[in-house]
Amino acid sequence: MTCLELNTRQNEILDIVKGNGPITGEQIAERLHLARATIRPDLAILTMAGFLDARPRVGYFYSGKKPIKSVADGMVDMIVANYQSRPVVITENLSVYDAICQLFLEDVGTLFVVDQQSLLTGVVSRKDLLRTSIGRTGLEKIPVHVIMTRMPNVTYCKKEDTLISVAKKMMDSQIDSLPIVQEREHGLEVMGRVTKTNITAAFLSLVEDQDV
Repeated sequence: MTCLELNTRQNEILDIVKGNGPITGEQIAERLHLARATIRPDLAILTMAGFLDARPRVGYFYSGKKPIKSVADGMVDMIVANYQSRPVVITENLSVYDAICQLFLEDVGTLFVVDQQSLLTGVVSRKDLLRTSIGRTGLEKIPVHVIMTRMPNVTYCKKEDTLISVAKKMMDSQIDSLPIVQEREHGLEVMGRVTKTNITAAFLSLVEDQDV
């Protein structure tokens, strides 16, 4: 991702406006001991980028927007463990009918399937269940392991992974959620889940937590 990295003078201008706004361009230039024309490009960049607001005959205000580079740094530091939610797990022999009921009761888009040792063996999505149920009867006799996506074709993540890397996995695989797993001796145990909603809420928190 491309980040707007401010130079030294632009950061100085931001500090001046934060502490003295509203302030005119001439007053900013005077504090920097520069000509108004010299800082005109910097003011234009800061205004277009949203860091400053400008009002005719009044001057410049600090908009409260966090520098883009800082927001990007915040995203990089976000890890799955801090934003995970509870997984909805079913067993391999559960019927498609019961899986549909579970899906709607839990209000989720994906169910994680485990074996008798509680190890991940597959996933079944809303699309899988819908595709199976259209024009078909006897759903209570069809086990989910017949229609699920099986390991090793399941995309998953671990609690120490970053949200950015998980978001990329979701985009690449065109899925809405991932199981969070922990390695065991004979397979992977499901410890949680992370969804597009989790990731969106986490990234939005960077904007909501900005200092105004």
